[in-house]
Amino acid sequence: MVKAHGKDLSERFENAAYAMFDQMTDAGTVEPKGEVKVVLEADSRERLLVDFLQELLFLHDVRNLVFSEFEVRTDGKTLEALARGEEFDSRKHPKKALVKAITYHGLEFNDHEGSVTILFDV
Repeated sequence: MVKAHGKDLSERFENAAYAMFDQMTDAGTVEPKGEVKVVLEADSRERLLVDFLQELLFLHDVRNLVFSEFEVRTDGKTLEALARGEEFDSRKHPKKALVKAITYHGLEFNDHEGSVTILFDV
């Protein structure tokens, strides 16, 4: 479980994505060599965040990509994001936890403190 903070909703999404990849490897070792665009719509910000993180996890699983930089624009119902990173290389990127899924259990947006709490299934 991680808590991601941000000055706005977009920054919370960016920091949640960074936290997910930092659970899988040391995100500080990931260079922004390539870029992937993600465009999504959902009926709630909770669903949108889960869908966004699941899409990034899918890219990791299928294309062996890890990311360290995120540029997100969202209003809570639509999202346009650029994720920057590179192909996973076990010689460069230490393996940490294997994130299997993003769950709704414990998912909470706290607008007062500018945070989102999210649980990863490892």
